[in-house]
Amino acid sequence: MQRNRFLGDILSTIFDRRVAPRGKDDRRDINTLCQALLSAEGEVSGLRLASTILGKYAELNAEDKQAFFEFLNAELDLDATLLARLAADYAVTPSPKAFEDLSRAAESKRQELLRRLNQPVGATAQLVAMRVDLLALLKHHPDLKRTNFDFVHLLRSWFNRGFLVLQQIGWDSPASILDKIVAYEAVHEISDWDDLRRRLYPSDRKCFAFFHPSMPNEPLIFVEVALTARIPGSIDAVLSDHREPLDADQAKVAVFYSISNCQKGLTGVSFGNLLIKQVVIELLKECPQLETFVTLSPVPGLNNWLDGLVDDPILGGAAQAVLSGDADDPTIRAMTARYLMDAKHQSGSPLDPVAKFHLGNGAQIHQIHAHADMSENGKAQSSGTMVNYLYDLIHTETNHEDFALRSDISASREVQTLRTASIKETTQ
Repeated sequence: MQRNRFLGDILSTIFDRRVAPRGKDDRRDINTLCQALLSAEGEVSGLRLASTILGKYAELNAEDKQAFFEFLNAELDLDATLLARLAADYAVTPSPKAFEDLSRAAESKRQELLRRLNQPVGATAQLVAMRVDLLALLKHHPDLKRTNFDFVHLLRSWFNRGFLVLQQIGWDSPASILDKIVAYEAVHEISDWDDLRRRLYPSDRKCFAFFHPSMPNEPLIFVEVALTARIPGSIDAVLSDHREPLDADQAKVAVFYSISNCQKGLTGVSFGNLLIKQVVIELLKECPQLETFVTLSPVPGLNNWLDGLVDDPILGGAAQAVLSGDADDPTIRAMTARYLMDAKHQSGSPLDPVAKFHLGNGAQIHQIHAHADMSENGKAQSSGTMVNYLYDLIHTETNHEDFALRSDISASREVQTLRTASIKETTQ
């Protein structure tokens, strides 16, 4: 991974900015300062103004933060009348000047403000944190989604793949990074340092994370990988305290058993598909004998879906049996296959968010395992069920295209059979 560290050092140098002193004596309110940053004053004193605005924002209470976002939403919005006139002019005379004028009018002043705020060192992290506050307001103030759209638009640009740096996290990584791996683990809780060591230290356990040069000490997303001899059917087989480590060069299977997004402020900025593809490349460099790449994934929406089926005249009995813990393994697997392949949003995408993610990346639903995660969270979400999604490197691109264009779900013959098996057959 030395290549990635070197690239990270170069990009960190590029992204480094001098710290501008805050205008502590500037008594203007934050809204007036934002208008100043967008004016000619911002061209001259942008760094100082941006630092002052970010400092003032950090001191706002919840009510004042809401007022600030309402200011952005209303006062720095598009000029729809001007935009319509320029669009009409461009339709008649598509000159370069008309195109330039139209393009400028089609971008809200909010976007330019956010760009100018992103000047001082550390500003990117502050803007990511600012969006966390914005997200908390959207449920009760949906009109602020206009401002959120601008945040997402810029964050996707700032955090595109060209700026991301892949790093392998090991037991010898800085303690500050290890602390964050423990804190951000969202799938299988890390109970203590011994548990963390079991996931990072043995040669058959790997962890990779994406970082951004402007936030070098903050992982954006990380994936934990187990190198195994065969595809595992339970999380206990992966995380057991008593398992025998495998020499990495003897492994045939790479299992992505936990993927955790770390920055709530980057919700809507997707890194997972890039991460998995990059990690596969890195793993094959280290362990070229690897033959199979799969996940061991939760099924977070299964029990909610089953709960909605308990009154169904055909599937209600099986759904209730799974929820009450009385169903046999074939019934659990058959109901899960139906859920993964048939339960969909009106758009046609899978109801299950994990399935949507992996199928969208070109994976296949490979195997379903009952009683695979008997933790409290696993039982609450999916009655302990887990799924292997297979990343067949030959077919991922085709699977991705079929899913994206036609919502076609790739599934193994075993899973397809489970989906169509009658409940009577599965309970014999």
